[in-house]
Amino acid sequence: MFAVFRDLIRYNLEFAIGLVLVGIMVIFAALSFFSPVDPTLIYMAIPDQPPSAQYWFGTNSRGQDLFWHLSAAFRNSLMFGVTVAVLSRIISISVGLAAGYLGGWVDRVLMFINDIFVAVPIFPILVLFYFVLRNNMDSFTMALILACFGWPFDARLIRSVALGLKHREFTRHAVFAGMSTRKVLLEEHLPYVMPIVFSTFMNNMLWSIGMEVTLAVLGFTNINNPTIGTVLYWANSHSAMVVGTWWWIVIPVILIVMTFLGLFLLAVSMNEYIDPRSRLRRMGA
Repeated sequence: MFAVFRDLIRYNLEFAIGLVLVGIMVIFAALSFFSPVDPTLIYMAIPDQPPSAQYWFGTNSRGQDLFWHLSAAFRNSLMFGVTVAVLSRIISISVGLAAGYLGGWVDRVLMFINDIFVAVPIFPILVLFYFVLRNNMDSFTMALILACFGWPFDARLIRSVALGLKHREFTRHAVFAGMSTRKVLLEEHLPYVMPIVFSTFMNNMLWSIGMEVTLAVLGFTNINNPTIGTVLYWANSHSAMVVGTWWWIVIPVILIVMTFLGLFLLAVSMNEYIDPRSRLRRMGA
């Protein structure tokens, strides 16, 4: 894994740029642990102050220091995206490897379930869940729901790789040596799909954070929990651009673009690394 990371840093400029952008946003989010005020409290600062030496990102109409408020918002959104991506990777890896290796009726049943989740319209179901669980719809509950819908496309991709691995010589040797199915999947096949897992992890984070922003801007989440989406929700509710508090909109949007661009570059560079021809071309072979 270290060799893969080293090659990506050395030969892939997109990966390096993406890593820097995501690293900046992670550091910014981590600063929230040192916030001098509770980011959920309002009117702790003078409202509607432009960016200055005292308030680096200015303050909003709710009397919140945007630097610390946005730091907490990005921490919560990144943690939300990581939670969804990890949970959905567990499902996609389990389903994909099992379907590809076991085949037969197991493959048919798992892919039938997979196709059902592919066909289900996600956004209306999320809105329905919000109205049913309105009082209990916290970030972790929403992450669990999104994770249940974020795995099918990636499971099919992993299955296609597992189908090829099933007939490789090392798999036959492992079975002949008496390795159990679980050990074959975890020790022999899983390392081969890890680059795909990493790439889809970045894509899934993009998708889940984007979905959270969409739901929050429309008010279908806990609007008192600071996230990227709720920051934009309150800015829109207070007509930030109309009254002249442009920094309440512009600064979060810039940070969102940096985050999404960084995750996108990491995903694209990893996809390119998976392709041997692209990888060798990057290395000058």
